[in-house]
Amino acid sequence: MVKRIIALCVFTIMLFGCGGQTAPKASSHAASSVSTTGLDNADTTSASSKNTADNSSSGKNNSEITDKIPSFINPSGKTLIKRILTPDGYKRIKAKKGSLTSFLRNYNLKPDGSPVLLYNGNEKGNQSAHIAVFKLPIENEDLQQCADSIMRVYGEYYYKNKVYNKITFPLGNGFVADFDKWRRGYAININGNSISWVASSKNNSSYESFKRFMRIVFAYSGTLNMDNASKKIKLSEAKVGDIFIRGGSPGHVVMIADICKNLEGKKAYLLAQGYMPAQEFQVLKNPLHEENPWYYEDEIKYPLRTPEYSFEKGSLRRYK
Repeated sequence: MVKRIIALCVFTIMLFGCGGQTAPKASSHAASSVSTTGLDNADTTSASSKNTADNSSSGKNNSEITDKIPSFINPSGKTLIKRILTPDGYKRIKAKKGSLTSFLRNYNLKPDGSPVLLYNGNEKGNQSAHIAVFKLPIENEDLQQCADSIMRVYGEYYYKNKVYNKITFPLGNGFVADFDKWRRGYAININGNSISWVASSKNNSSYESFKRFMRIVFAYSGTLNMDNASKKIKLSEAKVGDIFIRGGSPGHVVMIADICKNLEGKKAYLLAQGYMPAQEFQVLKNPLHEENPWYYEDEIKYPLRTPEYSFEKGSLRRYK
């Protein structure tokens, strides 16, 4: 039904998707690390410290230890904070209980090495772009693409915390889809260029009702709406949930999924994306050093290259 609505809707010029601008592959190099201690954070495990412990217990000689590239992955980790280790000398920034940062860090991941699946269960063609896959729900429709995946993250986060009045998304023509109103017995009616609220007894606070709401959002909102609803920020202001975005057709968006820093205050970031066709939400590799997924502050120059897209200056924005 949603697909039929999309086909009939006049203002589908607002529904720009992802794709079309592939980032050139850079040569890999080892990430720099700063050997420091003493940052306040519950996460104290870095790639270097884990490998040092592994090597000391394995009886390998010094040359083998020196030549070994640090692993940033703990295969047994089931969540972002347990799976992806920080660089040597870095620790994750503090996160308040109930924050989006805490939500993403503790969100379940698929087992290490899992492929990214499309909405129909098939494997994505490019399996070299990601280092981990979130167990974020995805419907059996080609709707939850790049901007939609990020809206799904925000929607799931606020729904879990019952902050229903924050589950709002612009659909175009000045209309804002508002789950708090939806759950009180309203539905969104779309007739050509006109969008309006109508009474609906079937909508409530249930998760099934929330999913119906999000399907409408996915169908009638995209990177252009997200770009227009966000504001530019500086890298020094960036926090988890902020985005690098190019609104349009083609367009794309990735989200900052985690942040760590060293004693000098230098930060590094994990980026995550959905893409097209609709697919699972995934943590990206860094093309500059694929064994290390962190994007170091000093590396973020424009155009910013990610495995499947490049972003221009001014693309770092705050959506929510």
